[in-house]
Amino acid sequence: MIYKEFKGKKLSALGMGCMRFPTIGEDKTIDEAKTAEMFDYAIANGINYFDTAYIYPGSEAAIGEIFEKNSVRDKVYIATKLPHYL
Repeated sequence: MIYKEFKGKKLSALGMGCMRFPTIGEDKTIDEAKTAEMFDYAIANGINYFDTAYIYPGSEAAIGEIFEKNSVRDKVYIATKLPHYL
């Protein structure tokens, strides 16, 4: 993995976008088990930069829960975006 320096941190040049995760059911609930597998694979292969936004339904909450459960929060960097009017 190639890493880039950013404000004293080494971020993976390849980041994982978190706009769409696997879902289950008609209400499109995020499939936490499949999403966790995706994160595990990404982290095992050197990705430490994850991009999300408040507008991606359930993304921020899923990221937080999965990273905490897997004890990787101190190994990853998360970028999120606010509404342009804020």
